Amino acid sequence: MSLLRRLHPLDWLAGGLLALGALCVATGLLPTGPASDVLERIGPLVVFLASVIVLAELTGKAEVFDVVATWVARAGRGRYPLLFCLCVLFASVTTITLNLDTTAVLLTPVMLALATRVGIAPLPLAMTTVWLANTASLLLPVSNLTNLLAADRIALTPSEMAATLRAPQLAAIAVTMACLWGFYWRPGRRGETRYTPPPLPRPADRVLFRVSAVACAGFLLAILLADVPLWSASTAAALVVVVAFLVRSRETLRLSLIPWRLLVLVPGMFLVVETVNAHGLHDVLATAMGSDNGVVGMLRSAAVGAGFSNVLNNLPAYLAGEAAVPVAHHEQLLALLIGVNVGPVITPWASLATLLWFERCRWHGTRIGLGRFLGTGFVLAVAGTLAATLALAATT
Repeated sequence: MSLLRRLHPLDWLAGGLLALGALCVATGLLPTGPASDVLERIGPLVVFLASVIVLAELTGKAEVFDVVATWVARAGRGRYPLLFCLCVLFASVTTITLNLDTTAVLLTPVMLALATRVGIAPLPLAMTTVWLANTASLLLPVSNLTNLLAADRIALTPSEMAATLRAPQLAAIAVTMACLWGFYWRPGRRGETRYTPPPLPRPADRVLFRVSAVACAGFLLAILLADVPLWSASTAAALVVVVAFLVRSRETLRLSLIPWRLLVLVPGMFLVVETVNAHGLHDVLATAMGSDNGVVGMLRSAAVGAGFSNVLNNLPAYLAGEAAVPVAHHEQLLALLIGVNVGPVITPWASLATLLWFERCRWHGTRIGLGRFLGTGFVLAVAGTLAATLALAATT
């Protein structure tokens, strides 16, 4: 009973979705064949998710992110415009190279703690983190779980994917910067004119710091320069860091490092959406997106992906939308990917990263006004998705 009282509402949501998904299979609403196909497809994704979150959590405990954030603040030299550009760069690089959930899980508390240490308003830093966790997640397969789901259909290597989506990614980040500055960072919003840079960083355990930093770098090199499956690269890097902590800080290694909630939520979510998809959702999405592989079809696909993501969640939105896109329509599929990556910034449940971000802000005590979040997110979702899709149309 005490365990049940300790469960977070998101734990109940995850468990409920998994139970509902299992019930759909047990009652025959979802045939075992499609259910097996879905679980087989998301298996590597779940392994990657578990290992990369453990890697990121331990890297955070080794103070790698704290050191980088402090360097960023010091490089800003007390000037907000420069700090703004550096924070955008920091959040974008973290999302692109590690994963949007890593940005939400680790960069959010680092940024909020940094705001407290240097005496600046936390909201601009928090919004920079959550928006770029979503809008900067187009470039590499590792950047977003939707990209991993799309890997087989788009059939591009990481370097080819980066080349194809470079222009849309830059467009999405540019629009995000404009919205961040206008809504949160400009002098009339943030209040202060200057800030005091923090002191030089000194990691408590330099060995753990160096091992974690090298493991992250090795993970990135493995996925960018070698034909290594993402789940195996992230697992190998996580094991290196786990061994280092086993030797240097055994008490840090706890079962709570594993993202149990996400590991329960993801399969349940996909089973439920696959059930709905088998009972009419596919036809609705196919009609909404159309069969045009040109600019109009790309815009429709991106809009449907963004809209469905904010109604439900971007992971099942991509999976359901992908099934409605004709196999040969490569550009239309990429536009759908833009919609489910750049668009989920309106509702708190539109992406797992946003859910994680809200939880971290709540624990820190940072208040996020829901009305302002929804309104500014709507502007970014529309403008960012439109700009990125048009950039894709112009370069493909």
